Amino acid sequence: MENDFVIEEELKKLPAQPGVYIMHDETDEIIYVGKAVSLKNRVRQYFQKSQRSARGPKIESMIGRIHHFEYIVTDSELEALVLENNLIKEHRPKYNTMLMDDKTYPFIKVTVGETWPQVQLARQIRKDSSRYFGPFTNVTAVRDTIDLVRKLYKIRPCRKKIVPGKTESCLYYHIGQCEAPCLGHQSEEAYREQVKKAVSFLGGHVDEEIASLTDKMMAASEDMRFEEAAGYRDLIDSIRQVTERQKITGTGGDDRDVMAIAVNSASDAAQTDLLQADCVVQVFFVRNGKLIGREHFYMEVNETEDPAILLSEFITQYYSGTPYIPGELMLPFDLPDRELLSDYLTRKKGARVAIRIPQKGIKEKLVTMAAENAAMVLNRDRERLRREELRTAGAVRQIAELLGIPSAERMEAFDISNISGFESVGSMVVYEKGRPKRTDYRKFRIKTVIGPNDYASMEEVLTRRFKRASEGSQGFERLPDLIMMDGGRGQVNIAESVLAKMGLSIPVAGMVKDDNHRTRGLYFHNKEIMLDRHAEVFQLITRLQDEAHRFAIEYHRLLRSKGQVHSVLDDIPGIGTTRRRALMKHFKTIEEIRLADVDTLKAVPGMNEAAARSVFDFFRNNTQPKAESED
Repeated sequence: MENDFVIEEELKKLPAQPGVYIMHDETDEIIYVGKAVSLKNRVRQYFQKSQRSARGPKIESMIGRIHHFEYIVTDSELEALVLENNLIKEHRPKYNTMLMDDKTYPFIKVTVGETWPQVQLARQIRKDSSRYFGPFTNVTAVRDTIDLVRKLYKIRPCRKKIVPGKTESCLYYHIGQCEAPCLGHQSEEAYREQVKKAVSFLGGHVDEEIASLTDKMMAASEDMRFEEAAGYRDLIDSIRQVTERQKITGTGGDDRDVMAIAVNSASDAAQTDLLQADCVVQVFFVRNGKLIGREHFYMEVNETEDPAILLSEFITQYYSGTPYIPGELMLPFDLPDRELLSDYLTRKKGARVAIRIPQKGIKEKLVTMAAENAAMVLNRDRERLRREELRTAGAVRQIAELLGIPSAERMEAFDISNISGFESVGSMVVYEKGRPKRTDYRKFRIKTVIGPNDYASMEEVLTRRFKRASEGSQGFERLPDLIMMDGGRGQVNIAESVLAKMGLSIPVAGMVKDDNHRTRGLYFHNKEIMLDRHAEVFQLITRLQDEAHRFAIEYHRLLRSKGQVHSVLDDIPGIGTTRRRALMKHFKTIEEIRLADVDTLKAVPGMNEAAARSVFDFFRNNTQPKAESED
């Protein structure tokens, strides 16, 4: 952002139209995203002194960090709501309330539109000819149900083509769980009749099946086939358990989600040493008038906020990621944007979604029950939340204080892995707020270094990482608050040298290990800082260091297992796989091969005069291996 951005002047340019506004700090990081009916009125409120008394400390802190802002005009407030939610999910701004759980619920899908239908697990309801059942509150229930239906009705679990005259059968046929239609042992009509029964079963029509199994159980018992009878008994129990926790998805008014919220206020947080307030939203799933399950969700709250606003934000974020939206939501209190949310959900569902606040009867009791459950979960997990806060965000703040830097919220750690320098790879792991952010992990194949030279390899990795950032490459554009190197002075000096060449100013610390290869302390500004082994900050640094090492080793092993690691020996004319392996077995490192004379090379099993001369000449005439095209 240009230095001539003057907030007072930009406020005058704001249009009185609906849209989304985006607040940036001085590093250009997005710290807040909001929607407005009138951008002009809403954004100006942040900078009016008369509004300070109505704002909490979170908003005041955010305003103090605003360096510049931008906005996007939309045609309606509904479009602004959709855009706001998408931007929040993409950027996860520091000052927005965030849904911590990002769950999507599984369904059972019967592909009735296919010639040979199957029963499968699905995460989304698509507009196809399939039948969907659910949602389930956990994936285990789905897999149990699918397994049971396949066994009961002999629905084939594979997608093998039907090949006339084929004779080779699979295991499922031999154990009696499939009639092998792929071998022509079952007609299409007979198979579809079994699928029809499976669909009826999933729809809750199980009495006939239970009666049939009961008759078989009694007959087996009378014939003293007790083990077989016990099997029928267990199958009947499984059917009853499964059908109690799932119903076919419909569009009727009896499908509803019941929601309530419990907030751990800032004062409560202070009393329990929590570093932030938190809240829990409890959701009951009612399908066809029956309560089939419940789930609770945590939300990050930086200070006490209106529960109605928090619940509105939850509804927007939650239903943007779940495949099924019921026809009705029941809440404990009204929301300021209830009509807007109803329109948003209606648009996503393609059918009317009502948001109601029941005042009496069984519906009101359900909402009360959800509220009691939310409060119970929050109280039960308060100590766990306190410990989790201290070991993550709390430890991050301690690192920043220990090093005397503004922030360590985003840390990047780097490591190198090789086998005696024959093949080297680098890893970059990212921790945000003390938690791994695996979507930002990156891995590198070393392109320009021969031999076991960790310093040169690290210089290459860092150079490539920050060069990609300067080029604006996707996935590399965001810079860390702190770089953590796996090592002491040498590795830190390498990182600082690379940053200096690129004109970047980012703090660099080394994660120093003792003689037993265990974390000992931090190397920062030419001195080592010893750490208490029992402190949370020590545990976080250890986790970060171990994760960087694990990720590098894992990538190295993956490439080796696939035979994908490129060796410098592959670039030598006359050296194929057999001779490369022989050289690697005979010599300990690439450096020993490079320094060997022709006679020594010729003595290796499988080598001859021409091959030895080729290796010798290659290392005398080349200083770099052939570049690879892949990170």
